[in-house]
Amino acid sequence: MAERYGGKYSPEAAKPDQAETPKRGQFEGARVDPAGARANAMFVPAIPLVFTSLNDGAIGLTLGLIAAGLWTGAALLLREGLRAEAAYHARRVARRPAFPRKLAATLLTALGTGGAVYKSGLMDGDASVLAAGLFGLAAGALHLVAFGPDPMRDKGMEGIDTFQQDRVARVVGEAETLLADMSDAIRRAGNRQIEARVERFQTTARELFRTVEEDPRDLTGARKYLTVYLQGARDATVKFADIHARTRDQKSMLDYLALLDDLEQNFAARTRKMLLDDRSDLTIEIDVLRERLQREGVRLD
Repeated sequence: MAERYGGKYSPEAAKPDQAETPKRGQFEGARVDPAGARANAMFVPAIPLVFTSLNDGAIGLTLGLIAAGLWTGAALLLREGLRAEAAYHARRVARRPAFPRKLAATLLTALGTGGAVYKSGLMDGDASVLAAGLFGLAAGALHLVAFGPDPMRDKGMEGIDTFQQDRVARVVGEAETLLADMSDAIRRAGNRQIEARVERFQTTARELFRTVEEDPRDLTGARKYLTVYLQGARDATVKFADIHARTRDQKSMLDYLALLDDLEQNFAARTRKMLLDDRSDLTIEIDVLRERLQREGVRLD
């Protein structure tokens, strides 16, 4: 039976603006957790300190537990600080962290070390506040050298309306909460492939987030994507996860995957449109500048 010819160069080929969004690889956009082995290793010193303090009497045990608690708190703050720093560096427009977690972790590490040293000296009958302070300062300095300070200045905020930036931050924060709810819900389905598919959609959604953050003027056009569409995606994910966990229904899975495909294409198309609008604004500014230079008698060859 004869078949209609079609291909890339045929008249019926899809136009560029109608082409489908290229599908992402499974690990595209994946990032290594910045709180890796170095940060996790900071939880270890508190464990032997607690066990060695069990036979040191009431004072020794109390000091040991306080020092171990300070070290554990420092490790927790360090992990959050490293993640906040990674998010800061991943964006072209970002504010410095409101609370310097890494510096606070350095302070707690120094206090915990000083307390552990003082406790050890007290048990040996040679307690010295000076020695505890020196060891604490050394530990704090080494911690600061190993992990560095927090970002202390805003990045890419020149010429940006801070009020609009605050509005964008609130909306993006709500959108990130919806994405987190999607991740929590899809884990109940117990299907790793579907989890990976949801993660790919979230990567596309976060590209839209970053575009809006870099130009807050785009918030009006993208607001329904960050609220209405994501709320619908979250609700659909919750319902699908409950159904799939009970019945493993293939039709519901195919319908859900088709929904993710449609959402991803729409989010990617909106991101491309905003980028094209930004490029058009840049072209207009360049043309205006060239006209001004020509009126001043400056020729651009």
